[in-house]
Amino acid sequence: MSESKALGGKIITKPFLVCAVFAAVAGVLLIKRFILGIGAVTNLSDGYPWGIWIAYDVVVGTAFACGGYSMALLVYIFNKGEYHPLVKPALLASMFGYTLAGVSIFFDVGRYWQAYNLFLPGFSNINSIMFEVAFCITLYIFVLWTEFSPTLAVWLEARGLKKSLDRIMFFFIALGVLLPTMHQSSLGTLMIISGIKLSPLWQTGALPLLFLISAVSMGFAMVIFESIVSSIGLGREIETPLLSKLAGVISPLLGLYLLVRVGDLAVRGKIGLIFAFDLKAVMFLIENILYIIPVVILASPANRKKSKQLFIAAVSLLFAGALYRFNAFLIGFDPGAGWQYFPSFSELMITFGLIATEIMGYLVFVKKMPVLHNIKHA
Repeated sequence: MSESKALGGKIITKPFLVCAVFAAVAGVLLIKRFILGIGAVTNLSDGYPWGIWIAYDVVVGTAFACGGYSMALLVYIFNKGEYHPLVKPALLASMFGYTLAGVSIFFDVGRYWQAYNLFLPGFSNINSIMFEVAFCITLYIFVLWTEFSPTLAVWLEARGLKKSLDRIMFFFIALGVLLPTMHQSSLGTLMIISGIKLSPLWQTGALPLLFLISAVSMGFAMVIFESIVSSIGLGREIETPLLSKLAGVISPLLGLYLLVRVGDLAVRGKIGLIFAFDLKAVMFLIENILYIIPVVILASPANRKKSKQLFIAAVSLLFAGALYRFNAFLIGFDPGAGWQYFPSFSELMITFGLIATEIMGYLVFVKKMPVLHNIKHA
């Protein structure tokens, strides 16, 4: 197994500065949000109590950040140690993705100064799906940082601390598998309670299973995407042989997902809604075409050996999973006549700022800490 080491190089580069501009704009808008209230920067309403901050930053963002979860399932549960070199980069991306998702929840809460009530037993409604999601995500953020702590210990040259952390890490790895399984499925459960407000194209008792399968598959896709992009952008060799094997794991998952998705519609007698060709039907078709594209690409062993084909399949899968979740939380959701929602400029810029912050953090960590393996400068 190849040893991980810091990439090195300058931190302040053109991409870093571009990201810093977006992060700074988001910071200014957040000051406005905390001074004037959430209504000053969003188009939220009683009909749409959540918008892009929840739909993307949390629902989609945490699925994008499931690379660490997916790799933990593969390496530690199914004992596929050959994929271990991909664990650290996936864990780092998950750590930043989930941390910023947790931060965005704080932005989205109207009475943010009372957010701590979540952790007070007297104020906790343990029968609430939202409580379970919020509590699990919060705990999982702590778990991710703990799982990454041995890398921090190596960077700090604290050998004794690393040995101590390694001895107890099995417990946090187990939690790191359990918690996403719970809250990713519960994100689907959250929309079941919306009842008839959610289109039958997405409203189903299978939502928890579909959300869980999509999260795992998106996690694998993000590992491939991140590996290829970081290899090109940071002057490393593309890990095509390893990624090719990983792509072989994705195909059965997508087959299961599409079987459940289409089979559920057939059992409920709702397939005819696909041919209504209204906005919801069109979005449904786009969503599932994007799912079919990686199935077709990855069905060929030859395609799985080509980095370009792997990249196209991963991007298509990420868009498919993101659109499925957007459809379930926003496009397919209709609170009734008179309510409309489209994200404001401030909502969009804050979201872009969070993404930019994540990219900046990733660049700093991989250049300063032993995260990436087998690094070769172009």
